[in-house]
Amino acid sequence: MIEIEFLGYVISFDPALILGPGMFVALVMVLLSGYPVAFCLGGIAVFFALLGIAMNAIEPLFVTALPQRIMGIMSNFTLLAIPAFVFMGAMLETSGIAERLLESMGKLLGRLQGGLALAVVIVGSLLAATTGVVAATVTTMGLISLPAMMRAGYNRSLATGVIAASGTLGQIIPPSIVLVVLGDQLGISVGDLFLGSVIPGLLMASAFAIYVVVISSLKPELAPKQDQIPLSFLEIVKVIKIILPPLGLILLVLGSIFIGIATPTEAGTLGAIGAMTLATLNKGFSRKILSKVCDQTLRTTSMVMAILLGSTAFSLVFRGVGGDKMIADLLLNLPGGKAGFIAFSMLIIFLLGFFIDFFEIAFIAVPLLLPTARELLGPDQLIWLGVIIGSNLQTSFLTPPFGFALFYLRGVAPKSVSTKEIYAGALPFVGLQISVLILLIMIPSLVTWLPNLAYF
Repeated sequence: MIEIEFLGYVISFDPALILGPGMFVALVMVLLSGYPVAFCLGGIAVFFALLGIAMNAIEPLFVTALPQRIMGIMSNFTLLAIPAFVFMGAMLETSGIAERLLESMGKLLGRLQGGLALAVVIVGSLLAATTGVVAATVTTMGLISLPAMMRAGYNRSLATGVIAASGTLGQIIPPSIVLVVLGDQLGISVGDLFLGSVIPGLLMASAFAIYVVVISSLKPELAPKQDQIPLSFLEIVKVIKIILPPLGLILLVLGSIFIGIATPTEAGTLGAIGAMTLATLNKGFSRKILSKVCDQTLRTTSMVMAILLGSTAFSLVFRGVGGDKMIADLLLNLPGGKAGFIAFSMLIIFLLGFFIDFFEIAFIAVPLLLPTARELLGPDQLIWLGVIIGSNLQTSFLTPPFGFALFYLRGVAPKSVSTKEIYAGALPFVGLQISVLILLIMIPSLVTWLPNLAYF
């Protein structure tokens, strides 16, 4: 407690009641300035640590634990899966394998009502299971599919919505970088999270595909059929030969994890080697491409690690000033107990997705929710919590004004496609994602069934 004399009166107050909320207010204000998030988190942590020490609200020795925390992060073997999966996805995208896969599936399904849109959903699912990188998937499909869909007379909002939404499937379909981060933050097995997200990922992709089929049937003018010559047997064989290698890579990466012969980090390394092998076989591997892929991997990984270090400093100081206890008391006293906690958590994460990146949400919000989650849900339900958080984070890519999938698509879309049309096209898919999320919350066995089965 701190006592201040003012006009003859002695005022006593707990500095934690000021410093804890003050850190969040300061964070929001600095984030709105557009300054890099990692430096926002770290700078605010340093400022409030010094302020807390001056107010005797935090022990100086508490802050000295930060270097040990950072060394713990840098020596975390699980986090090595992030550069491995980013490299794998960047190699498949840069070498042209993803492009050929998209073109082949378009030829195969182009004659169906809404066939091109359906091809985008299917290829988006395949790329999600081989790359897990939203930027690469949305950019590739935007460059290849959007012009083809516009030439075929597709409604622009439907075309852009399908591309942006399908590109976000990499956040829930394993191997997903988001799930790797969530596994680390929640302190649970990434392999179990991958298993738990298989059915939700398939449900999400199926919801998109069903929507495309239904809307194309009800309003054929939105997604016209393509008048093209039926594929010959040799052309079908050629298409299958293009599709099979990425499927084999999926089986190599996920199968090695699910069977238990490789950790996610080791499987990511296998995937990176497999992607280079496929690129070489398809004559898409060169020193220039390798340099570009390494540069992209380094940039993405550095961004993730910088945010992680900044958020670690922020959460350590926040805990030092007693903010974690304040948050825990708030969450534990919510009406509805477990149901109230889940509803509040999902709402907060969804609203944060309108304004900040999914990595920032995972590194800031999840550590604050974790103590209460352990008390209310128990350790057995953390896999379920991780998957529904990942499903919720997927919506952050599509929610205006800062949906990153919308930005990626805007960057490669023709000028004739307006930003308003891109936003309008994304809204139905946000509704579909929320519907699947509610289903996962109501039926936890959709998440837990496969992980529980793996232990028998």
